[in-house]
Amino acid sequence: MTQEHKKKSFVGFFLFIADTIYELAHIRSNRHVSLVVVMRQILFTGVEALPLIGFIALAIGGLVIMQGYAFLSTFGQGIWVHKILVLVVVSELSGIITALVVIARSGTAISTELGNMVVSREIKLLKSYGISPIGYLVLSRIFGVMIAMLVLTIYFNIIAVLGGWLFSQFFNHLEFRAFMNDFLAVLMLPQVLMSLIKSIIFGWIIAITASYQGMSVINASTEVPQRTIKAVVNSIFAVIITDIAISWLFWMLG
Repeated sequence: MTQEHKKKSFVGFFLFIADTIYELAHIRSNRHVSLVVVMRQILFTGVEALPLIGFIALAIGGLVIMQGYAFLSTFGQGIWVHKILVLVVVSELSGIITALVVIARSGTAISTELGNMVVSREIKLLKSYGISPIGYLVLSRIFGVMIAMLVLTIYFNIIAVLGGWLFSQFFNHLEFRAFMNDFLAVLMLPQVLMSLIKSIIFGWIIAITASYQGMSVINASTEVPQRTIKAVVNSIFAVIITDIAISWLFWMLG
């Protein structure tokens, strides 16, 4: 891609964001935002991803506890395992891993679906009926992905903590209440807020990037997989950069 094409793509992306914000600002009068599309997106992005997210969260929580006890128990600092669980899982891994799963499943699906709709002239058909593709197709998916990301991140944290308690039984037979008391003692509100804020922003990034790449397909169906790959790469890059920025911001404020 030449420098000129990169510049046009960069400008086009921000114009796409501007159109999305405009449609969002007029959402009360916008009848094109479909609740059905939102619910379908939540079903696909959130509900159908629960088993995979649950398995990963259980494994991550267990591994953190295993490695934590193995390293810290020799120093008589078992309580630090809970701090590691909060700092590593709740603050960082829950959001970033959930985002990567959503990118792999929903980001690719959104980009491919919208790209195929462009190729099959369905987008032009919507415009001919006076229906805004941004309002009907993009905003609905953005809402669905953001809501799903928030719920999945909360679910990830819960399962990871439960996994941590289950694996802790191999080292120290703590009652669930005692384990949770130690965990809640080190869990701070800013860490919870950071996790939730990250999940919402990550959901927006994934949905807007995938939608833009899908809608950027011109004519040929061969462009669809190329745009899907760009959606994945750009989403991962943007999510990681945003994660660093938000963590740094909370660190500065804390």
